[in-house]
Amino acid sequence: MTSRIEISPAPPILGSILPPGSKSLTNRALVIAALAEGDSVLTGALESEDTHVMIDSLRQLGIEVQHDSHAKVIRVAGTGGAIPAREADLFVANSGTTIRFLTAMVATGDGKYRLDGIPRMRERPIKDLLDTLSRLGVTCRSETGNGCPPVVVETTGLVGGAAKIAGDISSQYLSGLMMAAPYAASGVTLEVVGELVSKPYVQMTAAIMSDFGVTVDAGDLTKLVIPPGKYQGREYAIEPDASAASYFWGAAAITGGSVTVEGLSREALQGDVAFCECLEQMGCQVEYGENSIKVIGSRVHGICIDMNAISDTVQTLAAVALFADGPTTVTGVAHNRHKETDRIGDLARELRKLGAIVEELEDGLTIIPGKLQGAEIETYNDHRMAMSLALVGLRQPGVVILNPTCTNKTYPHYFADLARLAGVNFQ
Repeated sequence: MTSRIEISPAPPILGSILPPGSKSLTNRALVIAALAEGDSVLTGALESEDTHVMIDSLRQLGIEVQHDSHAKVIRVAGTGGAIPAREADLFVANSGTTIRFLTAMVATGDGKYRLDGIPRMRERPIKDLLDTLSRLGVTCRSETGNGCPPVVVETTGLVGGAAKIAGDISSQYLSGLMMAAPYAASGVTLEVVGELVSKPYVQMTAAIMSDFGVTVDAGDLTKLVIPPGKYQGREYAIEPDASAASYFWGAAAITGGSVTVEGLSREALQGDVAFCECLEQMGCQVEYGENSIKVIGSRVHGICIDMNAISDTVQTLAAVALFADGPTTVTGVAHNRHKETDRIGDLARELRKLGAIVEELEDGLTIIPGKLQGAEIETYNDHRMAMSLALVGLRQPGVVILNPTCTNKTYPHYFADLARLAGVNFQ
């Protein structure tokens, strides 16, 4: 793919699609399968940069992982909680799930481990996770002392006990600790300090842990009790990615079409299926099937909505909001500034290029639709910026996405799939 791609306007999109496997589920299942007793087979697994860096890191830790990318199957030889490598230098690119999950996972080992990534990763906070691991008996630090990667973990194993964990920056800190906690010397109790963001992802973590044989007493997600235990290897099916599905539902809303996403239902593990409820509030029709969700586009109107629980779909909603009658206000997503890019400030800048008036809020933004215009969209190496704002070009000519290959992070074939569904060619 070239360094830029121009999106072609399309008629109302009518069709169905099966998105690739969930990144969130794939990377959680990889960690749990690596710690489990016995082998695991993950089917429907995501093939992307984020899963590659996770797999590569597990292999560097001495864990046997076989990846059949064509069949979308990953086989993991479980270690029974005993990480083979006593020393490793892990490169995680810009994968937040990988660095946060593996920082907690290697704390259960016996040795010295270093984790690093691209320059943006070195700006992403991880101090709260390191502080909690320290309280659980592990020596760990930010190598530069600024609370961001590179991270160095020196450990003889998790001691366990009670500890507090901040919940307002990323739920991935808590998820990483939860998955590692069964292998502490004693049980682990985690008290969440502050408002926990992205709660459905923590519930997802608890559900996967249960599927592999360890039950978490999660309560109302303010205090979690994880007993000692061992995961049991198994065959595990990965759901299609609900965050990726949001782009196709958004395409239906923007073009006034009808798009069915296969493989997901209202009962999916992934909280991002609730994005459909946002579109419903904006005036779209949503039909839930046993194994599918259809969005039927209509004239949309602006809404005011707290998207804390589904913050990865804010950019998708922003694209739809450009076509709404009236302003849209998104709140509850202050933590989006700490993602692959500043998904409030940088998003606002690109929306203004397209003709909108945008007001940044402390925890979100207000989008006032204006006269749309074509623009070159800077993606900041953020896959979600590229995928979401490409949708604007399905209605507005002249929308060009720069650095489209950044979608390799979670969806390498996104533009081909979108063009095929829309029945047009992108240049």
